[in-house]
Amino acid sequence: MPTNPLYLLRVNARELLRQPGTDRSITVELAPGDLGIDDARITGDIAVDLVATSNIDGIVVSGEVAMPWRAPCRRCLTDVRGTAGVEVDELYQDDVSDEDAYAIEGDQIDLAPAVREYVLLELPDDPLCRDDCAGICPVCGIDRNTASCECDTSVRDERWAALDDLRLDDS
Repeated sequence: MPTNPLYLLRVNARELLRQPGTDRSITVELAPGDLGIDDARITGDIAVDLVATSNIDGIVVSGEVAMPWRAPCRRCLTDVRGTAGVEVDELYQDDVSDEDAYAIEGDQIDLAPAVREYVLLELPDDPLCRDDCAGICPVCGIDRNTASCECDTSVRDERWAALDDLRLDDS
């Protein structure tokens, strides 16, 4: 096994391009630090399961990148856990003719930057523990999912306070 785990994310492009239709499987689990990611939301290894397939236009890299995560609920602050997975479908070409394709530089394709990008984009920013999460009371701080309180949490705009005394004659 190579000393640097990122070597596992390098694909020999010349070897694949010699015979269109050949493929190479890339299956590896990496620690977030190996990819230069320092994010406390990631709670385990990042699973990379990709296949690089050559065709007459270049090399298509497809598969999935997945990682376990943990973050606080944006309403009640309880821990929310999950697994984020994202489908990968990228094209690499010697002479870029497709606007969505990446250039093959040298004889290898380095998949580490793409995997890093997919991981960081797929992590949830503000998860919910459940869709109907009631959150915490802004007055007393009780978790409204487990208990109730009698706090007045109505929002009052003092600019409209003069209308509270208005009585209309509806006769």
